Amino acid sequence: MRIILLGASGMVGQGVLIECLRDRRVEHVLSLGRTASGRQDAKLQELVHADLYDLSAVEDRLRGYDACFYCLGVSSVGMAEAEYKRITYDMTLAVADVLARLNPGMTFIYVSGANTDSSEQGRSMWARIKGRTENALLRLPFKAVYLFRPGGIQPLHGVRPKVGWIRAIYAATAPLLSLAVRYAPGGMTTSERVGLAMINATARGGPSRVLESRDINSEAQPD
Repeated sequence: MRIILLGASGMVGQGVLIECLRDRRVEHVLSLGRTASGRQDAKLQELVHADLYDLSAVEDRLRGYDACFYCLGVSSVGMAEAEYKRITYDMTLAVADVLARLNPGMTFIYVSGANTDSSEQGRSMWARIKGRTENALLRLPFKAVYLFRPGGIQPLHGVRPKVGWIRAIYAATAPLLSLAVRYAPGGMTTSERVGLAMINATARGGPSRVLESRDINSEAQPD
């Protein structure tokens, strides 16, 4: 399969990219973003594009793909609602609209988050906007849309958060994260399982449109 990946330099995207490069079912990965992923691999092609709100200049390079794994996102901490919406909703839909038009047979997988508000009416700003984004994606004419809502994610295989203080937290809690993945699969998963679940959902279809941590862990298992 041929994959477009967004967010390859972030923690989730790093893990997804590693699994795509390791998996024999994936023949090609196009990393689309404002910065390069920093990895080198025969399967990997980088498309650095400054303005993800306008892909008109690179549309010809976005045709012929089987799936998009959208792992791009930001924390809402300290961010005004308008700016968070611009990045989370507007940018995601700008990319998705183009890909749905160019690749009608595409599977689109969006990394959302646990406790996302599908009603769009709740008090939590980030959850409302994530819910609005999910709902808009489900209306697009893709072959399939899967909404991944992981809780905690244990980074594996050298995956590291970009932000220093978050890296420090993950380093300090690494033993606890391993235990949580083992004993609390309903709330925890790993970067490896997120990537495998995306590939498997594309290859064989997912169990439902929305996948929580427990579903991601299950979908990551081989047939």
